[in-house]
Amino acid sequence: MRALVLSTLCLGAATAAAQQPARHTLRGADVAIYNLAGRIDVVGGSGSDVVVDVTTAGGDADQLRVESGAVNGRATLRVLYPGDEVRYPRGPGRSSTSLRVRDDGTFGGDARGSGRRVRVSTSGGGLEAWADLKITVPAGKTVAVRLAVGTVMVTNVDGDLSVDVHSADIGAEQTRGTLSLDTGSGHIALRDAAGAVTLDTGSGSVDATNVRGPRLFIDTGSGDVSVAQADVTDLSIDTGSGDVNARDVRSRSVKIDTGSGSVSLGLAADVESVEVDTGSGDVTLTLPEALGAELEIQTSSGDIDLGFPLEVRRIERNELHGRTGDGRGRIVVGTGSGDVRLRRPE
Repeated sequence: MRALVLSTLCLGAATAAAQQPARHTLRGADVAIYNLAGRIDVVGGSGSDVVVDVTTAGGDADQLRVESGAVNGRATLRVLYPGDEVRYPRGPGRSSTSLRVRDDGTFGGDARGSGRRVRVSTSGGGLEAWADLKITVPAGKTVAVRLAVGTVMVTNVDGDLSVDVHSADIGAEQTRGTLSLDTGSGHIALRDAAGAVTLDTGSGSVDATNVRGPRLFIDTGSGDVSVAQADVTDLSIDTGSGDVNARDVRSRSVKIDTGSGSVSLGLAADVESVEVDTGSGDVTLTLPEALGAELEIQTSSGDIDLGFPLEVRRIERNELHGRTGDGRGRIVVGTGSGDVRLRRPE
């Protein structure tokens, strides 16, 4: 899925309208950028200021305005779209997204219910216009990016970055610092991140590879989650509906919760605490021989399959208490409907 998302983002760049971009400079340590429709590229750079290159496109592109200045004490750039209907033909299929936009061009945040209602759709009438942005971020900046519809790609950014979109795929690679990626509807693909990471989708899959830092938090209302090569202090994955596949995980604390879906967790080192809970789905745990933990396994409707010897303390039809290695960690697994399997690495 990561390759699909990243290739889609690159394709979007190739088909963007070729126009001369207008350059804007945002001074200060904390900045924000708002745009309703288009592609946004966030890249690392040098210098002291955040630079935004804006390329407008579409039949009504001349009606767009770009304003910058302080909003609530933060240097802010906004792309202003007149009217209540925006047509963005580069969006996926026949789709429509509605949101409230304030008069200054900002949206979302603590005042989500304020402003006029604007609909961004791939077909129909209204203003045909969008803006593609290239945001160059020097190291150490705090940057918030807000987009309604389109795509976002983040590359080689070192700082505190927050990306919040309504309906868009997000790709990110080679980031350092605090990173928050949030999409109401869309996929998230992250590769090579160092720092505290939060990934959130209302509907869409999440793919995270090679994440290092204090924490990796993933939350999806509906969508599969794939994690590989996570070396973090705290790993938390929560999905309302979707499968979870996490492998080569090094973390002191692991918590995985899915309302409906299977869970596959492969640990690569000792743990202090692991909690896995699924309302409906199988659970497969792959544990290295050197790992030591007390195990509590429960399944309301399913079998428990031990792929290697354990020191069993108590065993019943759907419940097992046991120990592997020195027993210093704690692993708790529960599934409402599904089998639980323990395995060694191949």
